[in-house]
Amino acid sequence: MSETYYKLHPVSALINFVKGLKELIVPFLVVFGVNLFRDGGISAMFNQGWQGLIPVLIGSVVLVFVLIAGIIKWKRFVYWFEDGELRIEYGLFVKKKRYIPFDRIQSLNYTEGIFHRPLGLVKVKVETAGSGKVGQAEAELTAISREDADRIERKMEEAKRGVQREAAVESDLAAVEEPVVEEKKPTKTLYRMTMKELLVLATTSGGIGVVLSAAAVFLSQFSELIPYDAIYEEVMLFLRFGYLIVALTIFVALLIAWVISVILAIFANYQFTIQTDEDHIYLTRGLLEKKKVSVPFKRVQGIKISQNPLRELFGYATVTVESAGGSIGDKDEKIRLFPLAKKSTMLPVLQELFPDMDWEPAMAKAPKRSIHFYYRLDFLWMVPFVAAIGYYFYPYGLFALLIVPVIVLLGIWQHKTAGYALANRQLTMQFRGIGKHTFFMLKRRVQAIDVTQSYFQRRKGLASIQSTIKSGMMGATARIEHMEKDDASRILAWYEPSGQRAAQTEKSQPELFSG
Repeated sequence: MSETYYKLHPVSALINFVKGLKELIVPFLVVFGVNLFRDGGISAMFNQGWQGLIPVLIGSVVLVFVLIAGIIKWKRFVYWFEDGELRIEYGLFVKKKRYIPFDRIQSLNYTEGIFHRPLGLVKVKVETAGSGKVGQAEAELTAISREDADRIERKMEEAKRGVQREAAVESDLAAVEEPVVEEKKPTKTLYRMTMKELLVLATTSGGIGVVLSAAAVFLSQFSELIPYDAIYEEVMLFLRFGYLIVALTIFVALLIAWVISVILAIFANYQFTIQTDEDHIYLTRGLLEKKKVSVPFKRVQGIKISQNPLRELFGYATVTVESAGGSIGDKDEKIRLFPLAKKSTMLPVLQELFPDMDWEPAMAKAPKRSIHFYYRLDFLWMVPFVAAIGYYFYPYGLFALLIVPVIVLLGIWQHKTAGYALANRQLTMQFRGIGKHTFFMLKRRVQAIDVTQSYFQRRKGLASIQSTIKSGMMGATARIEHMEKDDASRILAWYEPSGQRAAQTEKSQPELFSG
């Protein structure tokens, strides 16, 4: 039992205050935006006596309340170690306690923000196998020193070694003498992203869509305040300058959004590093906000390698870890083992991390007779759409016919990519939407195998195969369409327990895919 109670660093009060301000940005902008668009603007507020200052007074009271709430939250938060548990107590009017057994803690994730780094502090997120909501940690210590974070990790390791020692004693495997507690093995650096790879990642990340959508969401908060009539008149006046000027303006706007997305990607992935020890993979990244995520090997359910067409052309790929309950941040962001790297660079690292897996298996491809299944449905529903455009916008609408060969070529490309590889303990599935995805799954990690057949597939002896592994809260699926029916039977037989399969071979088994 520990009689030492630990508190968060005082900067936690400031961080809590800043978090509260972030939630108040939109209401504050709405209040002051209303005064900005009315007659006289914000200056009119100060010309109406104390009544005009009501919004300012209310805003000041709210800010003071948020600051006091942040201070109280810091003052009332305390944690300690007792009976092999991390115990936390917080709250003013409603006192809450949380007890987390050390042997349930899967990982400790560290974040160093702009308030942490100058003071040598870290934010610690405690992840357990049963962490509640998607992307939500079991507990979060807003700001503690690196020494305190190391103390928590040391207590966790000591508790886990104690559990292992007790299990060894119970099974008569322990030595007579008390075993010596070994020091934690140092981590080994396997990969560090180069500046060239970082620039390629940033320029091909597709973050421009995120920037534009964020701008759209922000503007939607002020839809009632935006003078659409005045804007419409300005736009119509601007269009008179000609198509070239309009196109140039749109290009400049998109270029600015792209530059912003590049800068954000560089900040987020700066000095990306992969380290490992005997139990965990450690991923470190970030410039302004440095993050360190630990992924226990035993929680890794599968690996996905993804390539968009541009990256595939130059041999680059992204590797994602499908982890049971694993995510980064509060939005269930997938854990990227490699944000971007050459396949020739990542494969040796993957081989060292997961030596039980075959990273270059020979793929069984989709049969030639299934090629038209990949584009037939898309082609059929696009025909009336193309016909309507061609008719109502003739003759320029005839350019819509160019969509047809694009659909056909995409379907042929998807057919050429689809395939699977089956080994004694591993299933590999490869498929394509527009980007290419390859899933690597060990048999013991697969949650379910589903095989489906439509009427038309049954006539051609084809089937679609889907494999599901546990990842996050919803799971992750890999699906390959229009494969041989015998391939589907082979995968099902591979997934069945050996005892059940042996029993089925002793009796005549009906057709797997009967009408």
